[in-house]
Amino acid sequence: MIGTFVNMGTIVAGSLIGGLLKRGLSEKMNQNLMDVMGLAAFGIGVNSVVQNMPKSQYPVLFIVSLAAGCVLGLLLRIDDRVSALSARSPGGSQLGQGIVTGCLIFCIGTLSILGPVQSALYGDHTLLFTNASLDFVTSMVLASTYGVGMALAAVVLLLWQGGIYGLTLLAGNVITDSMMCELSIVGGFLIAMSGLAIMKVKDFKALNFLPALIVPVVWCLIRG
Repeated sequence: MIGTFVNMGTIVAGSLIGGLLKRGLSEKMNQNLMDVMGLAAFGIGVNSVVQNMPKSQYPVLFIVSLAAGCVLGLLLRIDDRVSALSARSPGGSQLGQGIVTGCLIFCIGTLSILGPVQSALYGDHTLLFTNASLDFVTSMVLASTYGVGMALAAVVLLLWQGGIYGLTLLAGNVITDSMMCELSIVGGFLIAMSGLAIMKVKDFKALNFLPALIVPVVWCLIRG
């Protein structure tokens, strides 16, 4: 859980700094920071693909996973629904809108899903530390608009990642090295997609591809 606690800490720290600056960050500075984080995410994604691709027992599975995930995500309109949810603010509160937006950004992503799994299985916190860096910048930018109350999103992150961590520990015998290999390949592509979207190189709707993470799990469970 150390990776999750670090992730929480960066959200709180970023919110405090952003709240103190309170719109002190220029638009150019915000964009440059996000570009750096996007580049880092892209590199992590590519590295995950390159490291795991040679170990794959099913070389075509990632293609099927991405295609099936895209189709399912579009049918479910995941990106549209999340965007609509983040646009609504509870009780008309501006801070409420910021917290909802922050929670969706911090929790609904490949790094925040695969990170606790790798942490629980292998004690590898790399993805969570990467996510923490991204969340630090994001929370700082959001708090410069919505205030230090953005730190409350850290509690939601703890419940989300802590739940995934706990479920992984309980299901440890089911999650094999082969499954994690295939999952890491697909996850690597999704992380790289997110990086490109953050840098505005290509407007990937990465949320619509999240169902792709289910395909390797189902396939490996069927294969036994």
